[in-house]
Amino acid sequence: MSQADITVQGTPNPNAAKFVVSGASLGTKSRSYFGADEAGDDELATRLFAVDGVRALLIVDNFITVTKSDEVAWDDIVEDITWIIGEALGS
Repeated sequence: MSQADITVQGTPNPNAAKFVVSGASLGTKSRSYFGADEAGDDELATRLFAVDGVRALLIVDNFITVTKSDEVAWDDIVEDITWIIGEALGS
């Protein structure tokens, strides 16, 4: 399987970032969660909420918007988030 390329883009909200996936799909159904308790059996969402500071997720076909808490810096979590997404895609 070819490796998915994941790029991180800023958003107007400094506590939200868009993780864009090229070369793979995150599923055909978009979904959003505002806490780990809403993720249910969505394994990707559950793993992302395990990252300290992740507060909300919007998962669409080729990107995930992650919203973090004020207390956590992007530099501290972006690598973990990217790794989890890549692993979920089999990269």
